[in-house]
Parts: sequence; structure tokens; C-alpha cells
Amino acid sequence: MTYEPLFAQIADLVLCHSPSGAETEINQRLITLFSDLGVEHWQDEADNLIAKIPGRDLNRAIAITAHKDEIGMLVKTIYADGRLSVRKLGGAFPWVYGEGVVDVLGDEAAVLSGILSFGSRHVSHESPQKAQQETQPVTWETAWIETKRTPAELAEAGIRAGSRVVVGKHRKAPFRMGDYIASYTLDNKASLAILLDLAARLKEPPVTVYLVASAKEEVGALGALYFTQRQRLEALIALEICPLSSEYAIQPGDIPVLLSQDGYGIYDEGLNHELRLAATRSGAPIQQAVISGFGSDASIAMKFGHVARAACLGFPTHNTHGYEIAHLGAISHCTDILERYCNDL
Repeated sequence: MTYEPLFAQIADLVLCHSPSGAETEINQRLITLFSDLGVEHWQDEADNLIAKIPGRDLNRAIAITAHKDEIGMLVKTIYADGRLSVRKLGGAFPWVYGEGVVDVLGDEAAVLSGILSFGSRHVSHESPQKAQQETQPVTWETAWIETKRTPAELAEAGIRAGSRVVVGKHRKAPFRMGDYIASYTLDNKASLAILLDLAARLKEPPVTVYLVASAKEEVGALGALYFTQRQRLEALIALEICPLSSEYAIQPGDIPVLLSQDGYGIYDEGLNHELRLAATRSGAPIQQAVISGFGSDASIAMKFGHVARAACLGFPTHNTHGYEIAHLGAISHCTDILERYCNDL
């Protein structure tokens, strides 16, 4: 397969900024795409975007989520010389981004670009930056953003304490590596592409399927918790990246991953069995894993008693929460598995 349409769809979504709690740009794009597909959709009070595929039995429902927010930075302080002190938003680390252009999102859709900076390297031990070369990683407390604007100019652009900051848009354009895609924010824009594919493919499943582009997942699955508290569901399946690491028995490539446990608890074994059957029937391979240092909309919702059965289906990903690399085939197989699962209910 060439995967060209899938690559193009992910690239389109990646270029929409969506730091947690400031997700307007991706919202607008998703609304357009759901409208083009002709599926019923709406935005709820928690900023989730929800597409509904009515089932033949309207009294039964499941949900599949893919979070639409990305990690980034939060402005803490604006200094007199226009520099910005920032802190992490979600699981972001400055050394992952490196020095370079970042976009500061002001109020009323204003965007001002600055440079994430770590200080000069030609220094002695009199400068705190010397430790970054020898003994300490760069931290948010020792990094800053150069804007070369005055505080008044920043205020006019709607930039204040609490403004979100993300990697500059020109640095986000995905890179194609054969059957692999490499990019910032594949977590979780690639999963949104799966949701859109499912919205196009599912026509009249046995039960109603809610496709939820969930808000503020990176800061506690807040959107998914709001939705699952109000909507009775038989099952919740989260779409996610799956970290590749030597500590996990996960193989890179085009085989999706079904989780048995993550940092928030165990997933439902019965639901996982149904998803494995769907994988077999669709002809898609699947692997299973237990991981830590990770949570999803599904595991968090089940931990807090919002759903009785939850699962997480993902695609193996290098450099999670960084410049991520994933096989397009694994992403495509996730769609195949979930389409079969929804139609077999």
C-alpha cells in the first residue's frame, strides 16, 4: 500500500495547533471534516467534538476516543525585556524540542512566534548554562522564549500568563520515511485520522457508535471523563500511540498493540478478547503489551468508574512525546480492526 491518503490526512491534522485547553484550530478543522462526511456531530461543554453513527439498536452504545490536544508549554512570566518564562503543559520536556521557533498563542486567534532558548554555549562555570553541557539536562526553569517584543506589544497580541506555546508550525510538517511517518504530535493526530476513517466507513452498525475527539487528555483526560459521566456506554476504546522501548515486549512496524495494563490499571479482558477476534476476522495482526508511565482516556475513565469495560488500541511509536515515528500500516490496521469490531457487535 502507498498510504498516501492516510499520510495526507495526518499531515493536515498535525498542522493544526491544539495545546490542551486551547484547541480551537483543530476544532474548526474537525468540524469541517465531519461536515464533509455528512455525519451528525456536535461540540459539548467540555470542548469534546463528538460524531454519532446511529446503530440499529438505539438503546445500546459504545464510544471510541482519540484525544485532539497536544503537549506544549504554558507562559508563566513575562519579563520586562519581552522574554517569556514557560512551564510544561502535559508531558513536555525542553530538550525534546531543542532551540528553535515556537508559536505563542494569544487571545482572539493571534499567534506570535518566538525562539525557545537555552543560552550561549561559549561560557564558563560562572554561567548556569555551563552545567547543561556537563551535568544537568535543560529544564523549563532554565529555558526561556525570546520574543524581541515589549510587554506592551505582547499584551496587545493577547499574550499573558497562561497563554499556550507549541512547536512552530513550520517545524511540524510530517516527514515520510517509506511506510513510516515522522512528526511532532502524532500523539494523537494520527488517531484522529482513524476516527475520521471510521466516520466514513461505518454506515449502520448494530449499536450506536460515538466517535469522540476528546479534549484535554494530556492534562488528565478531562474531556473523556466529562463525556463518559453523562453518556451510558457498554464499552470505551481509546486510540493511542504505544511507546517503543526495550523494557516492553512491543515490536516496531505495522502491527497494532492492544494493552492489558497501563499506569492507571488493567483493561477489560473480555473487551480485549472481542478486539482480538475482530483483528483475526479483519485479517489484521495484533500484539499485546503491559506498559507503565502511560494512561489513556479509557483507563482513566474505567479507574474512576465511568465505564465498566475499557480497552486501548494503539500503534507502535518511537520517541513518544517527541519527534515521533510510526508505521502507517499500523495506523491503518487499527481502522480495519475497529471497523470489524463495530460491525460485529
